Amino acid sequence: MSVVVIEFISLDGIVSDPDGSAGTPYGGWAFRHGPEAVAGDKFRLGRVLDEGVLLLGRTTWELFAGLWPGRDDPFAARMNAVPKLVVSRGTPDVSGWANSRLMEGDLADAVRAERRDVVVTGSLGVVAALREEDLVDEYRLLTFPVVLGQGRRLFPAGSEPAELECLSVERVGAAVLTRHGRAAR
Repeated sequence: MSVVVIEFISLDGIVSDPDGSAGTPYGGWAFRHGPEAVAGDKFRLGRVLDEGVLLLGRTTWELFAGLWPGRDDPFAARMNAVPKLVVSRGTPDVSGWANSRLMEGDLADAVRAERRDVVVTGSLGVVAALREEDLVDEYRLLTFPVVLGQGRRLFPAGSEPAELECLSVERVGAAVLTRHGRAAR
């Protein structure tokens, strides 16, 4: 089992509001490069998505639950089919998106007990909690050629240092997909 974090990210490390749904003044920065820049399996998840589980914070889940069920393309079919675990302090109704269920118990314990690969997208609070527990095995970052100067960063000031190694680099349309994994210990 591995934990893979996927994020749209700016050159200055901002990951918040890539689609503009949060209504921030800088929002929509990833989507300004056209739908082909963000459509399909840009993160090269393949088998990981087909055989794994998607772990989402409640806010990201709500955004995705409003988008993916209404789409009709091969990648949407994969997103709708993948089992989804929703992290929430409350008990929201997650019946609106197929194969979704609330995660029970402690986040770190649930991830450690998971037998499938875990893909985390968006959900910065979830990512931070997993990073604090040293549970992130890989970051797949789709970096767009934009500097925002404001917004939430994937690695905010004060984050614990982490040694990573570059696994691959690939141009994907207007962006660059980089894969970074744990450095050998």
